[in-house]
Amino acid sequence: MHLFYTPDIDITQQIETYYLNEEESKHGVRVLRLQERSEVALIDGKGNFFRCEILVAHPKRMSVRVLSVEKEVGKRNHYLHVAVAPTKHTDRLEWFLEKATEIGIDEITPLICEHSERKEIKTERLNKVITAAMKQSQTAYLPKLNEAIKFSSFLHQKNKQAQRFIAHCFNEEKSFLMQSAKPHSHYCILIGPEGDFSPEEVHTARQQDYVPISLGATRLRTETAALYACMEINLLNRA
Repeated sequence: MHLFYTPDIDITQQIETYYLNEEESKHGVRVLRLQERSEVALIDGKGNFFRCEILVAHPKRMSVRVLSVEKEVGKRNHYLHVAVAPTKHTDRLEWFLEKATEIGIDEITPLICEHSERKEIKTERLNKVITAAMKQSQTAYLPKLNEAIKFSSFLHQKNKQAQRFIAHCFNEEKSFLMQSAKPHSHYCILIGPEGDFSPEEVHTARQQDYVPISLGATRLRTETAALYACMEINLLNRA
């Protein structure tokens, strides 16, 4: 069944007929060749899944009739927030966002660090990547992408409810993520740039109760490390 992202649909109201925006209508009619009476699904990115039937297959304003609604579809038993330094080449960051969305992630924050090669991020394009990955993987929750923030400012945000970790390559006693993380929890994991976090950043994070972790014996690229952490948390919480 084809999925359409409709973030403005109101779950609190009784919906009989809903009109898709022009972008989704055009994709449905011109690209997918959908016709009247075809069944489709709408997702709002908040966990709600609407099974629908097309009433009018118009490329600018396709209308559907809502047949049934499911709530909290695919709701997970944990919350994962990864704060990751943007990669020098944007396509690598896009790759991470796509794969993390498919695997399972709730929130992403681009983290500007001392050794960051990229200081600015255009979230519009990245949000499109996340949305496409959500639809492709047929999930009903859209991960939240925050604006880029400086490392020091991020540490001052309230993450007290989360299990907090920082992955770095310095030679000090570290445990593996799977050994330190407790299941069914809220997690915040910091992933640094290609040049790693600075010693001062690691020290400051530890003062804020971030636990140093290792992601294995090999040195990973930023996007690989971030995805590795995402996979481990999802494996830890696999029901």
